[in-house]
Amino acid sequence: MRILDETALKYIPERIKNANKGSYGHVLVIAGSNGMSGAAFLSAMAAYRSGAGLVRILTVSKNRTILQTLLPEAIITTYDEREAYENKECFINKIKSCIEWSSVVVLGPGLSTDYYAKIIVEYVLAECYVPMIIDADALNIIAADTTLTKYYTDNIIITPHIGEMSRLIDVSIEDILSDPVKYAEEYANKYGITVVLKSHQSVIAAKEDTFINKSGSAAMAKAGSGDVLCGIIAGMFCLGIDDDMAVALGVFIHGMAGSMAGKKYGEHSILAREIIENIGEVLNRRKRNGLI
Repeated sequence: MRILDETALKYIPERIKNANKGSYGHVLVIAGSNGMSGAAFLSAMAAYRSGAGLVRILTVSKNRTILQTLLPEAIITTYDEREAYENKECFINKIKSCIEWSSVVVLGPGLSTDYYAKIIVEYVLAECYVPMIIDADALNIIAADTTLTKYYTDNIIITPHIGEMSRLIDVSIEDILSDPVKYAEEYANKYGITVVLKSHQSVIAAKEDTFINKSGSAAMAKAGSGDVLCGIIAGMFCLGIDDDMAVALGVFIHGMAGSMAGKKYGEHSILAREIIENIGEVLNRRKRNGLI
């Protein structure tokens, strides 16, 4: 078991001098629903701030205008939810095309648990073989239909908070809090996946090791914080960092950026977007601290 601290930042490489946007990955963010465009924005923006070269958002049609306004750097691909009922083949083909484009996928923030979302989650679980960070509504869909775990492979990273973990494994929140390492490792080992169990000290049960994260603060207990984490982890994969360390670094950077935001704005007052604003400051610390 390893404790994460600032020395982990040494694993973040320097930017390649002759790089282009294709050198740093294609992140596909499958997120957002009617009234939930913010989840898609936060994940996508965090991925860009963490080093991703190109980010595509797959979301409902009603989110197009706001997302193009908030993040014009992102590619926006949309669908009408009715397609899932009226033309399922066309609906699936759109998802398929986006997956084939991607090198890392974020699945679930603000997605909803409606019928169309369930089709998306099952198809992506079955057909996606790049690193995939699964969060929020995608986890709730899996918890409601545990047969979906048959699609779990070692490319999957799930990022449940304690309540979501309770639903996934049908164990009380109190029991999980009593031994979060045990429950994270048991689920990870059972399915051969990576589990990020989010709490005041998040546990990362990865393929080769378990990490305990000490960064972060209570200031981060705000809507959207988990969406930001998904994007940061995706960004770490885009930098070419080995899988276990990419996930662990994502969790550590998220916590440190949140702590910095808390100091600037006050423990009660930060917003998830302000965590994103401090990602660059965290990444720059490795130079100041002589880690590269």
